[in-house]
Amino acid sequence: MRKFTLTLASILVVVSMLLAGCNASTPTPAPVAATESPVNTATEPPLSGVVSVSGAFALYPMMTVWADEFHKLHPDVEFDVQGGGAGKGMTDTIADAVDIGMISRSIKEEETAQGIFWVSVAKDAVFPIISSENPVAAQILKKGITQEIFNKIYISGEITTWGEVIGDPAITDEVHVFTRSDASGAAEQWSKFSGGKAQEDLKGIGVNGEPAILDTVIKDPLAIGYGNLNSIFDLSNGNIVSGIIIPPIDIDKNDKADAVEIYTVKKDAFDAVANGTYPSPPARFENLATLGKPDGLTLAFIEWILTDGQQYLESAGFVALTPEQKTESLAKLK
Repeated sequence: MRKFTLTLASILVVVSMLLAGCNASTPTPAPVAATESPVNTATEPPLSGVVSVSGAFALYPMMTVWADEFHKLHPDVEFDVQGGGAGKGMTDTIADAVDIGMISRSIKEEETAQGIFWVSVAKDAVFPIISSENPVAAQILKKGITQEIFNKIYISGEITTWGEVIGDPAITDEVHVFTRSDASGAAEQWSKFSGGKAQEDLKGIGVNGEPAILDTVIKDPLAIGYGNLNSIFDLSNGNIVSGIIIPPIDIDKNDKADAVEIYTVKKDAFDAVANGTYPSPPARFENLATLGKPDGLTLAFIEWILTDGQQYLESAGFVALTPEQKTESLAKLK
């Protein structure tokens, strides 16, 4: 609001003019309508600065897309995006070493106690994978694998041969079990699905990182592992990555792989996660964490992710939040 100041001399001049007008023979002119206050045409200053992000391999490819698209809208905003796993993302965030941590698992109470604030931004899922050269691949695609068998492979260690997996004792090929050695949201989700409570409950040979476990399974016909939706499908054509198979999870335990349990192209897996057909876990939310509630540039970026940024999720192999889930995340930021 503008402030106006009048001197004593000015007041006397104004009073004299009013008196003169009252004594004049000519009629007093109609009051002139006051002009509107000047419109403030100033705009918000353009966004600028650097946003640093680290964390989950699962969310890394999506974050690079978001960073590129946001930079197109705001050329003065730069990004430093690094992978390293959900554990690294959380450690970096708590240490205030990055602005945003990518966390592909639920946030723990001890992390919120250290000041971690988080919102869900997408949905993803972890899938079991075996080599396409597996000696019993055809039987597995026909029968599927139950949650109980995954438990005996990954948690109790009772099952050690592929013959035990398909119920044929004549087959003695050993199951080569692989898991993640780095702190991983995918590993935690797979553990919970298999009957464990944490990543540490998983048995198997540790492999560092999402790309490495995928490559290991492709090269070993007797291997079993797990990977994220956006890693095990070729996003350019929607087909499963050459060299692997997703063994169907026999969800209804009817000793056969039903059509809704078989995923050979991205759309099938994507739809199963979106409509809830695929179990959760290993389906899960992808979260962004900050040290305290975000503000400034970081807040603007996360709000954009939850609004305009949702349009890029499907092409990158992620499931968008429902309107209700998106509203919940946006409300947390207020």
